Amino acid sequence: MISKALMTMIRKFLLATLIILSACSPLKTYRNLPEVKAWENDIRKFEQLDVEKSYPSDAVLFAGSSSIKLWDDIGKDMQPYNVIQRGYGGAKLSDFAVYADRIIYPHPCSAIVIFIANDISGSDSDKTPAEVAELFRKTLYIIRRKYKDTPVFWIAITPTAARWHVWPEIREANQQIQKICNNHHNTYFISTEQAFLTREGLPRTELFRDDKLHLNTDGYRVWAGIIKNELYKVLGR
Repeated sequence: MISKALMTMIRKFLLATLIILSACSPLKTYRNLPEVKAWENDIRKFEQLDVEKSYPSDAVLFAGSSSIKLWDDIGKDMQPYNVIQRGYGGAKLSDFAVYADRIIYPHPCSAIVIFIANDISGSDSDKTPAEVAELFRKTLYIIRRKYKDTPVFWIAITPTAARWHVWPEIREANQQIQKICNNHHNTYFISTEQAFLTREGLPRTELFRDDKLHLNTDGYRVWAGIIKNELYKVLGR
């Protein structure tokens, strides 16, 4: 009978092997795509901000797609935490993974919070849930190359009316990413699904802008409450 200690060692070995295999998966497929290269100017703007502005070392880095970029009151909503805001509209994990080191490495911080929601949108170029999860795994590996112990939070992709027709696929991607978070040190999945669905299980349209995709002020207020609650559990108040 295998001892508990041996089982723990085997589990750690398997997890380490998965990380190594993920690291060996090149991003060349995405790196040279025009739609990935198109974000170069946005990333350079971030780098310029890094030169022009200094941030507290205890700040929480929020990075990802348009929901991060459009969060005008993020500094106020996330108090008492200091915030570094690095969102660019239309971000996908397939480009974020390429630029992750340039976005994240300049910032010693108390935590990293990521929200990216455009890899599955109902278009012909959609990725499978498994592909999305693997890109998250690769992004996490890139983060851990420099920040081995910094808490990393993934905010679940929100159910929206605009993308309700692909919600089953989005939900599956969320579930696969949650499993990855559960099996990695200091990595946390922030679930938001229940807060953004009605009792009938449909998106709460009153929390979104007219495009039925991006959060409005009330939506951000709900989002902030959930996110801060999860940060409190790990970072304290």
